[in-house]
Amino acid sequence: MASVLVVEDDQFVRSALIRHLTEASHTVRSVGTALEALREVAHVGFDVVILDLGLPDLDGAEALKMLRGITDVPVIIATARDDEAEIVRLLNDGADDYLTKPFSVEHLSARMAAVLRRSRGAAAGGEPPSRVLQVGGLSIDPLRRQAELDGVALDLTRREFDLLAFLAGRPGVVVPRRELLAEVWQQSYGDDQTIDVHLSWLRRKLGETAAQPRYLHTLRGVGVKLEPPL
Repeated sequence: MASVLVVEDDQFVRSALIRHLTEASHTVRSVGTALEALREVAHVGFDVVILDLGLPDLDGAEALKMLRGITDVPVIIATARDDEAEIVRLLNDGADDYLTKPFSVEHLSARMAAVLRRSRGAAAGGEPPSRVLQVGGLSIDPLRRQAELDGVALDLTRREFDLLAFLAGRPGVVVPRRELLAEVWQQSYGDDQTIDVHLSWLRRKLGETAAQPRYLHTLRGVGVKLEPPL
């Protein structure tokens, strides 16, 4: 069962979500504003956040960006908006899934289960590599989710670690962007911007730039590869 934060200002919808999730044996906390949500996430360890976009103090899309600045907790967007461009933008901004109101409790349960399976893959009995991956001065431990560069621990977000570990498992191999979206982001569609942003963040933490790469190399129109410096 999961620890869930419901961020919803409509009291009727909020009560219904709390009732359903509690009946499903989840531990539930709820708030009605974005600022309350940020305070809760900063102090409580949640397994998943269900985030409405139409909040009274701050648009949920902005709240999502702020959440991603402090936590990697999986976020499911729940809203009445159904614009495809906005859905893609929210997924690229860090949302893990998206539900359009009205939705059934069964649909919500299925989406929550899928998101939790992805975020708990290693702990839930998946088959992650048991060995530590070594690429030059990079050391990546998939089981402990720890990475070091020349013996110094790297402070990586969940997605940054997943991207680095996926590439480190294929050193020297050019991985197509479509494969990265499917395997790291679990998305069948999206644009290159989300990959470029995370590569930029990773490069910064590895002490390199796109113009002067050491480990991360982008082949325009082809993909990305990780290899040790020459």
